[in-house]
Amino acid sequence: MIPKITPKLTLVGAGPGDPELITLKGVLALGKADVILYDALVDKSLLKHATANAIKVFVGKRQGSKLNPQERTNKMIVEHALKYGHVVRLKGGDPFVFGRGAEEIEYAQQFGIETEVVPGITSSVAVPAYQGIPVTKRGVSESFWVITGTTSSGQLSRDIKIAAESTATLVILMGTKKLREIVHEFTALGKEDMPIALIQNGTTSAEQIAVGHIHNIEQKVAESGIGAPAIIIIGEVVRESPKLMNIYQEAIKI
Repeated sequence: MIPKITPKLTLVGAGPGDPELITLKGVLALGKADVILYDALVDKSLLKHATANAIKVFVGKRQGSKLNPQERTNKMIVEHALKYGHVVRLKGGDPFVFGRGAEEIEYAQQFGIETEVVPGITSSVAVPAYQGIPVTKRGVSESFWVITGTTSSGQLSRDIKIAAESTATLVILMGTKKLREIVHEFTALGKEDMPIALIQNGTTSAEQIAVGHIHNIEQKVAESGIGAPAIIIIGEVVRESPKLMNIYQEAIKI
């Protein structure tokens, strides 16, 4: 007798990069998957938590690539769920923080597919934390913004200018290629000395960091060779990191 297929989609956040930062619930979901659709920023070692019979399909794309557009990924989720049963969509970070997870859930639900979300540790908080940068600290920053650097139209987010006028910590995702424009926004407000850090491949063994002030960060990034994808953190909290404190103390002496 052929077993009945019960289609289901579980959206799982894989965390910021370090494979040990996935949640226990995420690991358990991988072990129950018939199919795993995973992204480019997901550490492939996480696939070891799946059963030997699980189908594993790469659906990721890098910045600037048109491979596997979102519409195609949505269709693959539905096709695999209807054909095989339980699909785990494994996404970097948290699927609801610039991960287009809500779109995938909504699309699957149109076909009557049961859905579940397993939140992940977002890189917007975890990556700074690995460098000792607190996104909030009493007496220094009482709030933080998480903003996409590049909007769907390819332009710099207008929210960055608004956030730059505040005292909040600013965390920018997908903004490396817009660094010059970001620097311009802060410079226009007279904030050339604001601390800033760029972290590439955060929480992994390949992590790289460039740190400085608004007025010299472009030079620091050029010297370090850091590129996309990287997270940008701007605010006084950057100099609060025990790991980075010496850098800023040396800058004051100069």
